[in-house]
Amino acid sequence: MQTSAPSQSPLGSESGERPGVRSGGYANGRARRRAIVRIAAEHFAVSGFAGATVRDIAQAVGISRAGLMRHFESKEALLQAVLEDRDARDREFFTPYARVRGGVGILRGMIDLAENNERSPGMIDLFTRLSVEASDPAHPAHAYFRGRYAGIRRGTASALRAAARAGYLRPDVDPDEAAVRLTAVMDGLQTQWGFEPTVAMAPHVRTAITDLLTAEGVDALERVGSTPGRSEA
Repeated sequence: MQTSAPSQSPLGSESGERPGVRSGGYANGRARRRAIVRIAAEHFAVSGFAGATVRDIAQAVGISRAGLMRHFESKEALLQAVLEDRDARDREFFTPYARVRGGVGILRGMIDLAENNERSPGMIDLFTRLSVEASDPAHPAHAYFRGRYAGIRRGTASALRAAARAGYLRPDVDPDEAAVRLTAVMDGLQTQWGFEPTVAMAPHVRTAITDLLTAEGVDALERVGSTPGRSEA
């Protein structure tokens, strides 16, 4: 993803196929759909939902507006696909961390995700812009972001409760309250990073998490390596 002007797709002509290349059928359709979602994410990140147009997205993909609408019946449906694609990537990212016992895998995953996000500025731009826009109840992504934040808080609190059962969480820490604060730290850092990319997000997330843990918990967190699940706490 880029934070500058959305990139052009090499998919080709107005029909969505490169001249002289026979359609690959279902596989070709899936590839085109992925290209549409990728480029739509770039447009939404730069222009927001209201500013991005289906016509501009279709032109960047190399197909007609009508061709794009055969894949997505509306701009709202396209936005939903973009958000679902991001969710799928996050689930895949956290899967190995979830296998680590004592909640520290998920907590380490939050640190690594912050570092990973710095390499995906387009996604930071996308979610920062859309989350602000979606605070309006009339926005098509309003319900999505309400549900997303609720899910993040639940998942974080669950990891913290697992850490408490393992003796890794400080006894004075309330998991539900700490989950709200950690979510705020993650999102606040992304907003600051958008203004000043020299802000290293991962170290701040690490500090916010280790401040909640016992000495044993910090040790367990550090034992979660770059291949989570291989050295479980």
